[in-house]
Amino acid sequence: MITLLLGGLLAAVYFLLRVTILKVPRCKSDAKLHEKTVVITGWISSSTMLVRILLSASTFRQENRLVWRKMFWCLSPGVLSDGQTDDGFGMMFGVNHLGHFLLTVLLLDRLKTSRPSRVVTVASNSYRRSKLDFSVLLDHRDSAVGSNYSQIYRKYCNSKLCNILFTCELSRRLQGTNVTCYSLHPGQVTAANQLGILLYLYSVLGRYLGIWMKVFVMPFFYLLFMDPKSGAQTTLYCALQQGIEHLSGHFFSRCTLQLNIGSKARDDAAARKLWDLSESFCGLSKTHKLVSGDGSGFS
Repeated sequence: MITLLLGGLLAAVYFLLRVTILKVPRCKSDAKLHEKTVVITGWISSSTMLVRILLSASTFRQENRLVWRKMFWCLSPGVLSDGQTDDGFGMMFGVNHLGHFLLTVLLLDRLKTSRPSRVVTVASNSYRRSKLDFSVLLDHRDSAVGSNYSQIYRKYCNSKLCNILFTCELSRRLQGTNVTCYSLHPGQVTAANQLGILLYLYSVLGRYLGIWMKVFVMPFFYLLFMDPKSGAQTTLYCALQQGIEHLSGHFFSRCTLQLNIGSKARDDAAARKLWDLSESFCGLSKTHKLVSGDGSGFS
């Protein structure tokens, strides 16, 4: 009887948390994607990454069968894996930042001709634990050195800071073009790899807890994660919400502008330095005149 009462109490607490404190805001925009072009990138292959991106960009730019209008460009880089790309860059710096930087820059002409357009970059609150050192980037073509867990996680956090700085600088360079840019934290989403972690924890707990304790404990693990639909809401908000054009370059979470973002993510000098260094790494400095501060484009 006591067990049932305890179970009912925990279920009630779980439900209340889900519908109050932990309730995820929904994108309320009624905008439709009809007659709009939507491009979503995920894990850009690390195998000869820059070559593949150049080929992809060339294909996009020459694709005349598509009607390019009101374009939404969603960048969703999320690799958490150490190592190097075939181009010699750190895996997370190369895939999470540099590849998406290059592909976006090469397609800016399409974004402009399709205006009003938006570039939405999925970053993370993990940027708060970043420590980006440009001398390390220059010397090692990676955002940090070392291979233990804390160093690998630092590389991931640094790549998420790069996403935010890239968005800030891109927005500055696109002022007056009717192309706006946003970065965001989607929340902890129960993706396939995270679900695997939960199942692993469940199996470990099973060695020490009885079946009823597992039933009571595991729901609280799920409180830490959102389902994919909930995790997509801020991305949808940044892509579709009307009236946020004047907030271009800003960071969002839970469908809300984040005003208390850390100073490292608001460092304009670091954003410009990262942009210039990224151009150099991609070999664009000498071959392209990239977007300038007045939004004049590149050739």
